[in-house]
Amino acid sequence: MTGDHQTLALLLFSVFVAVTLAITTWVSRNRHGSAEEFYAGGRLFSPMENGFAIAGDYMSAASFLGVTGLIALFGYDGMLYVVGFLVAWLVVLFLVAELVRNCGRFTLADVVAARMNERPVRIAAGTSSVAVSVLYLVAQMVGAGSLVALLLGGTGEAARTWTVIGVGALMVIYVSLGGMRATTWIQIVKAVMLLGGTIALTVLVLVRFHGDFDQLLLSAAERSGHGEKFLAPGLKYGEDWTARFDFISLGLALVLGTAGLPHILSRFYTVPTARAARRSVVWSIGLIGGFYLMTIVLGFGAAAIVGPEAVRGSNAAGNTAVPLLALDLGGGADSTGGTVLFAIVAAVAFATILAVVAGITLASSASVAHDLYASLRRRDAKPRSEVAVARVASVGIGVVAIALGLLARDLNVAFLVGLAFAVAASANLPVLLYSLFWRGFTTRGAVWAVYGGLIPAMVLVLLSPVVSGSPESLFPGVDFQYFPLQNPGLVSIPLGFVAGWLGTVTSAEVADEAKHAETEVRSLTGAGAA
Repeated sequence: MTGDHQTLALLLFSVFVAVTLAITTWVSRNRHGSAEEFYAGGRLFSPMENGFAIAGDYMSAASFLGVTGLIALFGYDGMLYVVGFLVAWLVVLFLVAELVRNCGRFTLADVVAARMNERPVRIAAGTSSVAVSVLYLVAQMVGAGSLVALLLGGTGEAARTWTVIGVGALMVIYVSLGGMRATTWIQIVKAVMLLGGTIALTVLVLVRFHGDFDQLLLSAAERSGHGEKFLAPGLKYGEDWTARFDFISLGLALVLGTAGLPHILSRFYTVPTARAARRSVVWSIGLIGGFYLMTIVLGFGAAAIVGPEAVRGSNAAGNTAVPLLALDLGGGADSTGGTVLFAIVAAVAFATILAVVAGITLASSASVAHDLYASLRRRDAKPRSEVAVARVASVGIGVVAIALGLLARDLNVAFLVGLAFAVAASANLPVLLYSLFWRGFTTRGAVWAVYGGLIPAMVLVLLSPVVSGSPESLFPGVDFQYFPLQNPGLVSIPLGFVAGWLGTVTSAEVADEAKHAETEVRSLTGAGAA
């Protein structure tokens, strides 16, 4: 990239950082330091504001960079992510949003612990939430590294390393100073920027093909080198039965995982009522649906205009397809239009990464403080100290995410998010649904459901081709691959549900009918909700 690209993109990104840091500073001066303020922003946001914030949280680097890259490289099979991410919101709307808002206060564990022995349940749910959040954070860090490598012309690993460290440092500042209120406004600003940039690129792609979407698809298929196979299922997931099972596993993880993501669940607590939570999801479905439809155009546009070989040459996983597309649409590498459009897209992508990591870090630090620390601290400790623990936890989580992000820098960000969704669907979704809908569910069942999904999912990932046994693995030089699928969801999600059932039916504990009745009334009516 030329010096103009670098300068303009870094300038625009610096403006976004300055604005968001100003928001964070302003919010930190106007907060009163309570747990409700830090974790839920005082529950003062409107459904529209929260809908934009949810969309900002959900439309991550995996969507903007990873999904479009996968479509550019694999055509139809890359669209599985679009379908999975979008259909997942129907699960959230109909099964989770209103009930979670009524039953909990700040975290997933609040919903489960309402009718269980609190300590073991909070420790299990808190551990799972942190694991999912760290996996999700790694994907954002990888996206940041890919962007800066493109922006600086692929110069050395040092620039990429310092970028990942810088993103980690900023996310810690956002969370520790501003809490949920600052994070929400950052999400809203970012969502508006991302939607604006995506709309502009989509219009330019369609104008290039005179509004003829069929011609766009045919050009993409021709440029891909695969012909009609590019527009049919099977290019990535149809080679053999292993690939087909991987396809099913990924689809399950994407559709079921959203309802178990800690940073999405925590957003329902920032509105005053359950009705507002449900309306927030309706707003977010409209925004997210429009965005994902546009990513299909951008993905096939990158294949047709830039070409899969050029995309793969810039980044093997396809994470730089959108910036390269913007460069071409603007007039090419040496044009003013190309420079400006590339810089805008790079700045939007950086903003996307920063906003999402802030939301995830807040959710995971809340789990550490509100669930893990609160279960272990002395009863006479001041409640305010929990917020201090959350701020410290954000630093520790940031350090772990930075280290893992540097390790996984060559993997596709959408693929990494697929792993996070699989762990969320395996560990968090079973315990959440059982707690809300099963009258006889017990404490042992809750703990077993979490660990029965979490441990198999993590172990299967470690034993999969993701970590070893192939040239694209994290450790290509070694081979301890014993599980053939890249995504563990097909095995670990059923295991989570089975473990929860088995723990309950073998438990000597008798389920508290009165607490279940209270939880059921609260979840359906909102009576007694925080």
